Amino acid sequence: MSEQTIALKAKKVEEVVEQFNVATSAVVVDARGLTVAESTDLRHQLRQEGVTLEVIKNKILVRAAEKAGYPELNDLFAGPSAVAFSNDDAVAPARILKKFADENASLEIKGGVVDGNIANLEDINKYASLPSHDGLLGQLMAEFQYPIRTFAYAVKALQEKKEAESEGTAAEQ
Repeated sequence: MSEQTIALKAKKVEEVVEQFNVATSAVVVDARGLTVAESTDLRHQLRQEGVTLEVIKNKILVRAAEKAGYPELNDLFAGPSAVAFSNDDAVAPARILKKFADENASLEIKGGVVDGNIANLEDINKYASLPSHDGLLGQLMAEFQYPIRTFAYAVKALQEKKEAESEGTAAEQ
């Protein structure tokens, strides 16, 4: 192998290490058997959530995973591998890939890393069932609003009761 080729591969390894280090999650899949249309559709769905899907050679993935501190991932890098990286929403790749895999038997989820923790297929499926970041924030806000809303209804009921009593006293006079 020429020095130029070795330098290019070393550069690619460093790029993938950086992706592993920056990403909140990285999910490894085998996309063998997907049609061009299915692959394009999957990439489009992932891009909408800020996730990138990249097909990377296994040797490069092995070296990058080891440098990034995830040698446990090396077993996943057998056969064709693609990695979905997300820098924002840790659950988005798992959710989108799980839904897509349920609809397309050709996509196989192997495992990955979520928030710095190694995740097997079972873990990825658990993460996939979680709502998105925005969905979780919405649920949290609803929980915060409930006591305030209940208090406001109680105050309004008291106000209406007092108004009814004052109208009743005014009618008696």
